[in-house]
Amino acid sequence: MTLMESARQGIITDTLRQAAEIEGVDAEWLRARVAEGTACICHNVKRKNGKPLAVGKGMSTKVNANIGTSKDDTSIDNEMEKARVAVAAGAHALMDLSTGGPIDEIRAAIIAETDACIGSVPLYQAAVDTIAKKKKAMVQMTVDEIFDGIKKHLDDGVDFITVHCGVTQITLDRMDREGRMMDVVSRGGSFTAKWMAFNKAENPLYEHFDRLLELVRPYDAVLSLGDGFRPGCLHDATDRAQIQELLILGELTNRAWDAGIQVMIEGPGHVPLDQVKANIELQKQVCHGAPFYVLGPLVTDLAAGYDHITCAIGGALAASSGADFLCYVTPSEHLCLPNVQDVHEGVIASRIAAHAADIVKQVPGAIEKDHAMAQARKDLDWEKQFELSLDPVKARERRESNKAADEHGACTMCGDLCAVKVMDERREELDKQAS
Repeated sequence: MTLMESARQGIITDTLRQAAEIEGVDAEWLRARVAEGTACICHNVKRKNGKPLAVGKGMSTKVNANIGTSKDDTSIDNEMEKARVAVAAGAHALMDLSTGGPIDEIRAAIIAETDACIGSVPLYQAAVDTIAKKKKAMVQMTVDEIFDGIKKHLDDGVDFITVHCGVTQITLDRMDREGRMMDVVSRGGSFTAKWMAFNKAENPLYEHFDRLLELVRPYDAVLSLGDGFRPGCLHDATDRAQIQELLILGELTNRAWDAGIQVMIEGPGHVPLDQVKANIELQKQVCHGAPFYVLGPLVTDLAAGYDHITCAIGGALAASSGADFLCYVTPSEHLCLPNVQDVHEGVIASRIAAHAADIVKQVPGAIEKDHAMAQARKDLDWEKQFELSLDPVKARERRESNKAADEHGACTMCGDLCAVKVMDERREELDKQAS
């Protein structure tokens, strides 16, 4: 039985129990949510060194970091360092999106390096291998080659895979009739659309969805139903193509659940601030409460070099409105492959968004951390403040960069005029007067 089927029969598996312990929730409570599909547990049964990751309703908002090589940068060492930095910064999951160099070796190294949840988009490698190894055009991939690529990633132990099953003739027709400024910006979505046009055929991952479910079942991996029509600019947000794809993903969610397969839904993308909440609520309604995994959303198109901030703004609103999983964006988004520092900053920005949302969601323990930080600031307890910070290393470095702070115990913004110290002195004076 799959984990979802076991949960429906009231069975708490070892994987589910471990996920509940990591999350700090009751195992029976988590079992009920897995059974109904409002939560999923990402863990491939072939993954021996990975910790199961619970994602969904009532739990803390998770953060994913995308890493991976490109044709222009094939260094395994760089990607391994990015993986280490992302996990150290608090990322709950890593997606290996490598398209250059020894892709199989890179994926195996990342999986071996960490016990964090690992995701991938198998179609990327299938396309690259078709071009590099089989000397064919990407559009000449066969259906079997696409499915073989998926199996390869599952065999390696990937915990969840993104599959763009909602890119269909209907959604493409919707897009073409309405018109878009940026068409399809999802890499997997664009590969699929081009393949369909060349082969004059339906998307094989949609047409053969039952085959996909049968393939995933022995691994008990999570299907992350990709947003091939996510808007790539504010102009295209919440249009007919995006909504049509969402309707299809809602139907596929039911089919996956009927087969005992766990599902996440991926979402936009570039969305104006006033449309973010509506996008989350629509997804939750159409996809029956399945966990929602969003890229951003990015709430302006103008922040080149600062899109980790754009992402954090949209991510905080999305997660507070019900999104369960935030995919980070780095300062390099739209510009180049991120470096190690970009990865760190992207993770921290999305963790800030996730924590801000968890306060709104009333996730147990979230606001309590802020209360502890407030007390540490009142006490001018700098070590405690560093300990509680989302980025302790940077917090310590910033304070220690100015030694004058040590002379008066406060920070160099106010020095001896620190409001906290002034109020402490006031309290001391009142106590003297009272005695």
